[in-house]
Amino acid sequence: MNRVVITGLGVLAPNAHGLEDFEQALREGRSGVRHLPRLEELNFSCQVAGVPQGYEELAREYFAPDRLVAMNSGMIFTGIAGIDCWRDAGLPLPDPVEGPVDWETGAVIGTGVGGVDTLGEVVFPRVKEGRVRRIGSTSVEQTMSSAVSGCLGGLLALGGQVTTNSSACTTGTEAVIQAWWHLKAGRARRMLAGGAEGASEYTWGGFDAMRVLARGFNDRPEEASRPMSASASGFVPGSGAGILMLETLESAQERGARIYAEVLGGHVNCGGQRNGGSTTAPNPEGVRRCIQGALASAGLSPDEIDAINGHLTATMADPLEVQNWAAVLQRDPKNFPWINSTKSLIGHGLGAAGGMECVASVLQLSRGFVHGSANCQDLHPALEPYATRIPHQTCETDARILAKASFGFGDVNGCVLFRKWE
Repeated sequence: MNRVVITGLGVLAPNAHGLEDFEQALREGRSGVRHLPRLEELNFSCQVAGVPQGYEELAREYFAPDRLVAMNSGMIFTGIAGIDCWRDAGLPLPDPVEGPVDWETGAVIGTGVGGVDTLGEVVFPRVKEGRVRRIGSTSVEQTMSSAVSGCLGGLLALGGQVTTNSSACTTGTEAVIQAWWHLKAGRARRMLAGGAEGASEYTWGGFDAMRVLARGFNDRPEEASRPMSASASGFVPGSGAGILMLETLESAQERGARIYAEVLGGHVNCGGQRNGGSTTAPNPEGVRRCIQGALASAGLSPDEIDAINGHLTATMADPLEVQNWAAVLQRDPKNFPWINSTKSLIGHGLGAAGGMECVASVLQLSRGFVHGSANCQDLHPALEPYATRIPHQTCETDARILAKASFGFGDVNGCVLFRKWE
């Protein structure tokens, strides 16, 4: 059973592009949530969102015009973060047309609602107008579920398994765990893993109709994402991509790669939508079993967890999430691990959330800090006992083991454990 390490990171988030900028944004508490006039025009109740800034211009630096024609926003986000991750891992970019296939590297790149912007803006209108021949020859590759992984597989000439997973908000974290399993079993030497989500009102509209998006902060967008806050009014929709290079320790050492962290373990499960669980709410026992399964796979005891990067979306589930952690770890509030929410700065990236937050987790662990959670100075009353373990400003730490968890619609759960490389 191979040991698996992280040798590359790539991120395109609402508040930053690239590792150095992303780290700085996390350290200083820079928000990427902004008011979008388009959502106001469409009469959304929530008119704020997290969208990577200037990505259209950035895309022209990364991709040739003929390739961009066949890329929607989710594919663009994936391509930028994936190429950055590849370069960060110290690997040479392949020729865009010729050259060898990398048979030893694959990818698991997840998305929640892939290609919906292409469907809404191109396919549906032209089909209804009877203009099918005007849809264009690239619509299928932009709307298939595996568009994001297929795009990256072509950009990087990947020859291993290239696939897309989709498990609602657990997607990005689940992708990392699936890649870890793949490498543990010796099926590849390297796997790109993470999640991406395009920026589209067609995706966000359903959530707005459910009344689960943030309300009352359209004129104060940076205050809208409020995980763990008593005044939280729902989550802020987000988009972007976060991708990690997972590699067997043997491969990384053979090529002298820089190592950020080791993936110690992970677990995914479902609460069965019973005993408090539903399509939109987690079964507490399922959450606890998921965390316990991750600990067991890593051979860790509960007292070894130093920090938690939570799912924490700014809904009524936040207090329950912390209580589930406390039950599994059997740690009193004063001895609780550091816990924070990256969503307070970038919104909820849906299928991209776990990918971007895993990048944030590995950055924090490898560089010795825990970033503050924004907008929760008024902690939810149930979380007041944990106040000293919920940083509002960045703290320098010597944390060695960090747990990253994601919980999604369908009552699905994922938890991955990282250890700082020393």
